[in-house]
Amino acid sequence: MTKDLKLLFAILTVAIVWGTTFLGIRIAVETIPPWFVAGIRQLIAATLLMVILLFSKELKWIGWKNLRIQILFSILMLIVANGMTTVAEKHITSSLASLISAASPILVFLGSIFIGLERFTFRSLLGIFLGFGGILLIFKDGLHDLANPDYLWGIVAIFIGILGWSLGSIFTKKLNLQEQNISLNLFYQFVFAAVVQIVFGFLFSKEIVPETWSVKSFGAIVYLGIFGSVAAYFAFHYSLKKVSPTQISLLSYVNTIIAIFLGWLILNEKISATFLSATVMIILGVFITNYKKGMFGKKRS
Repeated sequence: MTKDLKLLFAILTVAIVWGTTFLGIRIAVETIPPWFVAGIRQLIAATLLMVILLFSKELKWIGWKNLRIQILFSILMLIVANGMTTVAEKHITSSLASLISAASPILVFLGSIFIGLERFTFRSLLGIFLGFGGILLIFKDGLHDLANPDYLWGIVAIFIGILGWSLGSIFTKKLNLQEQNISLNLFYQFVFAAVVQIVFGFLFSKEIVPETWSVKSFGAIVYLGIFGSVAAYFAFHYSLKKVSPTQISLLSYVNTIIAIFLGWLILNEKISATFLSATVMIILGVFITNYKKGMFGKKRS
């Protein structure tokens, strides 16, 4: 029962906290260049984990073989997924970013079929059609917006981000690394990502004027580093010890609902009837594709 409660708490942490990160990112990139937002976020997370590991006397060298694996995950899930999502939110709303990200479980499912972690069914095919139909519906009335280079780059960036996230989720389960020290592995991932993303900040930012970086944006980065990175990533990896990557990625629809609501409530982002219809289609598609009876029950390897 205790283990079930731990799993439930981990799942709720991932669902709720990551739902708020879309808002946090949008606030952070208002005054701070995206790659600096992502890099400083990972730096805060790495520093916090280093303190925890030093206090528990668990900070140690993980070996070159494991380091290469952690660098791969860092590239996919932090530099590509988190970094490109941050870049995307400079150009598109947090609501739109979260809605497109909600399609990631479909990519995870397709990838899991390819490597033998999942089975294909006609029900899943229906879910996939619904999910992608929802994405097409988003752009039905706004195809002219794609003529705007900034908007188009935002859309491309978010799709690159969810691709990285999907691959990282699949590889995490396939390589069966969840029994290792999660905090130690994440520390190395955060350090690598922080260095790369801050370098990207200097290379790719149009202008770097720290005097214009607001306290509100910095506060958002601190929140993202502590809760969006350390707490949520730890909960995510813990959850993967118990359920499949497809099942845990189902939380994307909870993230989406929270993110869209917060974007409307706090940032006054407009939500049209078409947008809501697309949201329902994508969430329903993800649910149909991935739902299994008792999916958050006993441990699955």
